[in-house]
Amino acid sequence: MSDTPVALGLIILGMGVVTYAIRLSPMMLLGRVEGRPLMRRALRFVPPAVLSALIFPELLLPGGTLDLSPGNPRLLAGALAAFIAWRTKNALLAIAVGMMALWILQAVLPR
Repeated sequence: MSDTPVALGLIILGMGVVTYAIRLSPMMLLGRVEGRPLMRRALRFVPPAVLSALIFPELLLPGGTLDLSPGNPRLLAGALAAFIAWRTKNALLAIAVGMMALWILQAVLPR
């Protein structure tokens, strides 16, 4: 019973190593292979597509219903953050401004 924490620690460490290896293997394999230009061009669109898939439902569907009104604080804060990101090219500033705007708008706008 005294070596149970050690066994648990080894299991957690082993799971971490396996997870890291699984995530690292495609990068290591694809890093050595020179892909076709069409594939490289298509892969450039993956990060913006994933980011859009994560962000837009939260901005446009608060509570599960479509809300494009000016009373949607998430949409307004997201639009402001997008504008800041576009003008300054600074992601950290855009996140900070967007969060501050969201907190202020949630406090000010009626629900």
